[in-house]
Amino acid sequence: MVLILSQSLMAAARGAPESFADLAERISPSVVNITTSTMVAGRTGPQGIVPEGSPFEDFFREFQDRNGQNGDRPRRSSALGSGFVISEDGFIVTNNHVIEGADEITIEFFSGRELVATLVGTDPNTDIALLKVEAEEPLPFVRFGDSDTARVGDWVMAMGNPLGQGFSVSAGIVSARNRALSGTYDDYIQTDAAINRGNSGGPLFNMTGDVIGVNTAILSPNGGSIGIGFSMASNVVTKVVDQLKEFGETRRGWLGVRIQDLTPDMAEALGLADATGAMVSDVPEGPAMDAGLQAGDVITSFDGKEIEDTRQLVRLVGNTEVGKAVRVIVNRNGTTETLLVTLGRREDSEETFPASQQQDLPEEPSSMDLMGLTLSPLTADLRQELALEDSARGLAVTAVDEASEAFEKGLRPGDVITEAGQAQVLSLSDLEDKIAEAQEAGRKSILLLVRRGGDPRFVALSLEATE
Repeated sequence: MVLILSQSLMAAARGAPESFADLAERISPSVVNITTSTMVAGRTGPQGIVPEGSPFEDFFREFQDRNGQNGDRPRRSSALGSGFVISEDGFIVTNNHVIEGADEITIEFFSGRELVATLVGTDPNTDIALLKVEAEEPLPFVRFGDSDTARVGDWVMAMGNPLGQGFSVSAGIVSARNRALSGTYDDYIQTDAAINRGNSGGPLFNMTGDVIGVNTAILSPNGGSIGIGFSMASNVVTKVVDQLKEFGETRRGWLGVRIQDLTPDMAEALGLADATGAMVSDVPEGPAMDAGLQAGDVITSFDGKEIEDTRQLVRLVGNTEVGKAVRVIVNRNGTTETLLVTLGRREDSEETFPASQQQDLPEEPSSMDLMGLTLSPLTADLRQELALEDSARGLAVTAVDEASEAFEKGLRPGDVITEAGQAQVLSLSDLEDKIAEAQEAGRKSILLLVRRGGDPRFVALSLEATE
């Protein structure tokens, strides 16, 4: 009895809520619905079922015009998302994919008031965008919390505009931490609080009303919530927001090395006690070369922090200010050396992948059938047909076998696969390589990042269909 009572008191001390009503009432005025409007080009493919030159052609065209179906004319496309106010002077955070390519962005507040927003800046790497509205009076706002203090099992609450239904609240717990899903700088909080299309860009709150994440993606077989949602951790978002507010863009540190994880076999061959650190595979011209780093070095410490793997190193470097001189400790041929590196700016040095690159790949087939999907590399024509940005990269789904697992899990023609096995895919051979790697590793399925209308979601497909 004493033990049971003690455990109950401990649960109460951790803030297990009897109701979320007071919290929802307090923070609702700071959460917003976002509507975007974009003018897209008319369709360029076949426009009707009447053959050209038919005596019924004029009649059919008139019918299309009456019903707003004239595919030759540009048309306006709308999208919905969520966001939240972070300052009384009207700065608003949302996802980049919510507002990407928008001509007009309208913010609807909990009171029903609407304001037009301007875009301050975006960071596609973390899928974060910063907006600004002008209001005559101070706006209610919420503050960011420390996402590093969130523990698996803590209560959280999500707010947003799911499926365009208006302001909505869902609650759950932190299911997992430090998820890396789709990018170099990812640090996702996984939650079972219901997140659906339209929740993108909305806040994930802890029980004190601080924002500890920005709801970004879901893992779902059918496009709806199954209790596996992902929110970009606030400690990543705050750094991005501060830079967007100050510069209108991100300015990440750049070390200038190509690295890979250290495997146990590699560690043994190098005579290292364990497989921790980041192995330098190449040192192109840049800050690291100037400081004397060499291929074969194992980076074990960066700016006073021990390095476990490549993901940690990339995040640490990216979060370090441009121009800072940092100490980098490496293991070189069994000895330890300390080097002083002055960081450059990653955005000035990143390699880009122009749209034409995919068209120039040698002997790349125009389409391929895999896992019940007919896939084609994105071309200029496909981008226009799917109303995608010129910078869009990946594989377009042009057909789906209705008897396949892919169809059952919600994939449809027009979807774009941008990643497989948590790596970018630019060509059909990239996808084949990732499938082969997964099979060699003994995996039974592969995780795909699928975008539809800019909204991302993860879908796991069985590899049995490729055998």
